[in-house]
Amino acid sequence: MDHPLRLLPSFVLLFATAALAQSTPSSSEGLPDAPSQLLVASALPAPSSATSAASTSSSLDFEAPLPAPQPPSQDSSAPGEPAKTATPALPLDADGNAIPLERQQPKRILGLMPNFRTVSGGSKPHPPGWKYNFTVANHQALDYSTFIFLGLTSLSAEGMDSHPALGKGVNGFYNYAWRGFLDKTDNTYLSAWLLASALHEDTRYYALGNEHRIATRALYVISRQGIARTYGGHQTPNIAGLGGKVLTQIVSRTYYPTSATSFSVLATKFGYSVMRDVAFSSIREFYPDIAAHYIRKHRAKLIAQQQQQQQQQP
Repeated sequence: MDHPLRLLPSFVLLFATAALAQSTPSSSEGLPDAPSQLLVASALPAPSSATSAASTSSSLDFEAPLPAPQPPSQDSSAPGEPAKTATPALPLDADGNAIPLERQQPKRILGLMPNFRTVSGGSKPHPPGWKYNFTVANHQALDYSTFIFLGLTSLSAEGMDSHPALGKGVNGFYNYAWRGFLDKTDNTYLSAWLLASALHEDTRYYALGNEHRIATRALYVISRQGIARTYGGHQTPNIAGLGGKVLTQIVSRTYYPTSATSFSVLATKFGYSVMRDVAFSSIREFYPDIAAHYIRKHRAKLIAQQQQQQQQQP
């Protein structure tokens, strides 16, 4: 039977990565593991020709949120002078205004956790549909981080002997790993693609943002387990999300031993699946606030360093 401690390795890895990012020395490349380099660019002053960043594109972005078209930048540098690097275009909301740092969602949290199914506050999301939903589900299910977390959770489940019939040791780890992979991929494809597309439900997470109180945002995170959006933007029961979890447990009866397919075991696994979603949605809701705080802190440090260098120049 699953156990809450099964989630411990995942959260240990998450907070260890966060601690590493905080302790990493600052550099001109921006805050390590920031939501994206676009966030860093929006927090930093305009770069001069001598201190322009070497790269402004974000490798963390899976798909941009369809910003309004930007006019091409004009090169105002005089002949013979080095060309000035233009500041990268910032993410824009549906009205063409820049999205604040605290509402910008990265495609990877801490550079590791996939966040492809979250929409930045106020942005115009890509229209959902069969093809788009399948592409997102593919990226979510087959991302490299999936196998990292799968290895950790399988190792902990094998160590705690959650399902004795699956065995111990290397063979037991293998038995847990491939079944865990099927559990995760079944749930992803059913909830994010098949049921969502058939029912015209948008199961992406739309963060509420820091304009609301923490208690309101926490309740909102929990409520998203039962509430989704229609393709038209109206609220609807989250049949795709919850139905995908239920169907995943039903399908799992075909590849788990009989001792692990009783109603109580399947209900417990369903409950932990909901709890995991609530936990990760909480991270997605509040992570931009934390990242924006450290980005601005990093900006202030860079400005202080620049001022100190200017004072030291003869």
